[in-house]
Amino acid sequence: MKKIKLLILLFLIVLPLQNLRSEIIILSECNDNQDEFLKNEYILNLNELIMVRKYVYKEKTYQKYRLTDLSVKKSNSYVRNIYEEDGKILTHKHGYPQFYTQILFEKKNQEIYMKTVLNGEEGISKISTCKKIETFEKNS
Repeated sequence: MKKIKLLILLFLIVLPLQNLRSEIIILSECNDNQDEFLKNEYILNLNELIMVRKYVYKEKTYQKYRLTDLSVKKSNSYVRNIYEEDGKILTHKHGYPQFYTQILFEKKNQEIYMKTVLNGEEGISKISTCKKIETFEKNS
């Protein structure tokens, strides 16, 4: 019983002394080689390990996709889980074990890449360049 009380006391003393660090990277005004956007931004929350992409199609691009898919919205967003590996930020794998894609970011780099893996063979291609990059760090 004394050991449990000691552990709880130690936990209550050490926990407030922990330095919590949060980092958020916002890549905005991102162009795309294939589509045109009024708004296209990526928000990387490295504390919560999520990426949020928010975008609004230009009318011409919206109509192009609307022709083949009635569920397409002009304004949309989606969330993906992310992780850091070798100084790079990657979304979790999307696809199957033999074939999958990931969005790849590098800190302080305005270019965004698509990593494609097919049967162990890896390919990386640039999908976007962002005009603006902002980094917010918070220590608490």
